[in-house]
Order: sequence, then C-alpha cells, then structure tokens
Amino acid sequence: MIWLRSLFFQIYFYATVCFFSTMCFLSYPFPYAMRFRFAKMWGHTMLWGGRVICGLEYSIEGEENIPGEASVILIKHTTVFETYAQLAVFPPQTWVLKRELKWIPIFGWGLASMRPIAINRSAGRSAITQVIEQGKALLADGVWISIFPEGTRMPLGETKRYGISGAVLAKEAGCPTVRVAHNAGAVWPRRGLRKRPGLIRFCIGPQIDASGRPPKETNLIVQEWIETKMREISVGYKDDMG
Repeated sequence: MIWLRSLFFQIYFYATVCFFSTMCFLSYPFPYAMRFRFAKMWGHTMLWGGRVICGLEYSIEGEENIPGEASVILIKHTTVFETYAQLAVFPPQTWVLKRELKWIPIFGWGLASMRPIAINRSAGRSAITQVIEQGKALLADGVWISIFPEGTRMPLGETKRYGISGAVLAKEAGCPTVRVAHNAGAVWPRRGLRKRPGLIRFCIGPQIDASGRPPKETNLIVQEWIETKMREISVGYKDDMG
C-alpha cells in the first residue's frame, strides 16, 4: 500500500508541477507578487497532497523567527519536500539554483519566470559574484533569497562544507540570515519512490545578523545550528529506504 500511495503521489506531483508552472509562465507579464501567488498555491497543494496521499504530516516550528524584511534563507536540502514547503511558509522568494533546471520543458519555463539566480556551479568565484549582485537587487525589491548551502541533496545524517555565497550576500545586503532544518529525509528518501507516513518537523531558527561578523563565521554558526537541529529532530528515525 505504501508503494501504491507513493506512486500516486509522484503522479500528483508531476501533474501539479505542470499546471502551476504553466500558470507562473502565463502570468509573467504581471507583477511578481501574482506569479509567486501561484507558486505559493503549489506549495500548499503539495503539503495537502503529501498529508492526504502518503500520510506526510508536518509541523512548522519557529515561525516567530521570520523577519519582517526580505532576508536570506539557508535551508538543509535532503528531499523535494523543502522545495515546496518553503513556498508555503516564507514571503515572496526566489532561489539560487543550477542553470540547467531552466532548460526543463514546462517546469523550466515556469521556474525562469520566477526571477531565479541561475548559476553555473563550475564557475567558482564568478558564481558567487553573480549571487551577490543579483541577490542584492532582488532583496532591495523585497524578494527573499533561498539557498541550499550544500548545493545538493544530502542523505539523512550527512553533511559537507556549506557554500559561502549566502553568508556573503547577507553581509553585503545588510539583511538577516534565516536558517532552516527539517527531518523530511527520515520519511522521504533522497533517491527512490517510497515515502512512509510520519511527522516532518520544519524548524526555523533564530535569525542571524550577518552584518557584524565575517561571512565564514556566519556560515559556521548556520551549519552548526542546522546540523545539531537535524540530529535532534531525526532521533528515532532511520534512513533505510535507499
């Protein structure tokens, strides 16, 4: 039954992606707030579908830590869950992502309309410069910037060096940094189809003022909090789904 539900949810995922990507693309001539409204609707639609179809219950913790101004979000990446959950939780935002995602038919067209910072991940320092320059302009326009600091999905319990671009951007823009940990990887494998029922805790940590410290220090604070929180909320789970 879990496999059947998981398969149905995957079909549901693709169907909703196609629909809402098309709506974002078609609303391109209109203000960004309207385009993001469709993206946010998709986030809520996916949260509902995950709960009803696969038993993916969720709780949002630390909403009081969300600043009142456009900020940089640094979030743990383990599954697809956090890519849509953040849409439902945070104000209008866009994302730092690999440019190849924009080339995917339908999905990429909608994604391209959402003002992403699409980087060539092999470009090194020039990619960081791109994040800073485009990110500052977007933040000044009231658009939040979401970054997966590890650059890729990580298996539950694993980590690697966090990229520095988000911390540098926050310092240069003089805006808060928001950190997010979650245990979605405990019920949703990094690879594979099966999703088992369970509670996903989406935890938003206290904001960090990045303006008064070196970006490397901010990065270390972010990584320590996220990885510590990940261990805390993943107790009792085992990523044995492959």
